Amino acid sequence: MKKLFVSAFVAALTLSSCSSDDDSDILNEKNIDVPVSYDFTRNGESTVNFEGQTTRLQMSAELLSNFTDFDNASEEMLLNMFANENSPFANEDLNASSKSIKSKVAASNLYFATNNVEASEIKSDFESWITEQMTTVKANKDVLAEAGQAGQIAQGTRVRYVNGKGLELNQAFAKSLIGGLLADQILNNYLSQPVLDEADNRLNNDDELPEEGKNYTTMEHKWDEAYGYLYGDPSIPASNPNSILNESDDRLLFSYLGQVDEDEDFAGLAEETFEAFKTGRAAIVAGDYVVRDEQVAIIRENISKTIAVRAVYYLQDGKNLLANSEFGAAFHALSEGYGFLYSLRFTNDPMTNMPYVSVSDINNFKDQLLSGNGFWEVSPDTLDSISEKIAAEFDFSVAEAAE
Repeated sequence: MKKLFVSAFVAALTLSSCSSDDDSDILNEKNIDVPVSYDFTRNGESTVNFEGQTTRLQMSAELLSNFTDFDNASEEMLLNMFANENSPFANEDLNASSKSIKSKVAASNLYFATNNVEASEIKSDFESWITEQMTTVKANKDVLAEAGQAGQIAQGTRVRYVNGKGLELNQAFAKSLIGGLLADQILNNYLSQPVLDEADNRLNNDDELPEEGKNYTTMEHKWDEAYGYLYGDPSIPASNPNSILNESDDRLLFSYLGQVDEDEDFAGLAEETFEAFKTGRAAIVAGDYVVRDEQVAIIRENISKTIAVRAVYYLQDGKNLLANSEFGAAFHALSEGYGFLYSLRFTNDPMTNMPYVSVSDINNFKDQLLSGNGFWEVSPDTLDSISEKIAAEFDFSVAEAAE
């Protein structure tokens, strides 16, 4: 019954995303001018700015590119990149920045403002993956991996590096970062009412009162910062990101939104998400906070669904590869699946303002995947059971996600 209600709720919200002439008429009546591209100006100058998000995406890309560079990277170097300490980046602009990846991991207003213990544990998870990669895995990089033994494992002509449970720590880190940094900041921080409507934000936005020395209001900027975590990679055209869908250099959330959109069962997800971002931003300019919040619900559902679909996809892909004894490819898929499963913690169900899957269930899933010798002995039944439970919470089928 809940799923039927949610579907009806989301269907109603979608009416605000400019998908038809009738919807455009409704927005016109509300004096909401939704542009074709993500371009907003005041007095002839752009009001869009998400430089901080681009900076963190660049930091993440450089960190991840060094995760398997055992000849040149070290534990200290990667930990410094995570925290932006001691000038670790090749890009000097990143070293000069006051921003860091670590400071925004598990740092949203909704989920972690009063949840410091779990936030600290999550940050420690990311640091522990770096430490294990650059100590145990690095020390055994020339050893053939086996159950309980870190080392290398072949995937065709490629070499993968795994810990004793078969987990590729670089994949766990990257896919967990999609949730722990990007989704958490988008869904649970910048698009949350406590952040958008903090203090006098509504009054100042209604009065078009910009931040000191800036051309944008605080509310406009908060919305743009959410936008930047999805579309802020330098290779993505900021005003028309879907023009390069599945062709950009991005390897985080935007990349996987595109991959899910390619599945005919989820076709249109990327366009609907972009339309919601544009419409919500236009609603802020018009001072219509009802329409704004309707778009937040669409964005929350779509980004959350992207994470869930990829979790199920990779768990099923890993299961099928294990059946063919393709262990390198299977462990790679399962490692990605593990990271997306970890990222479920940061999804947001617009009906409850909480994750679609409970923290206890997510922890149970992780334990099931990595118990004993982990991927070396995980059963098809376990992978199917986890996949089915995730899919049920999002109201899609395992078969739809696995294609």
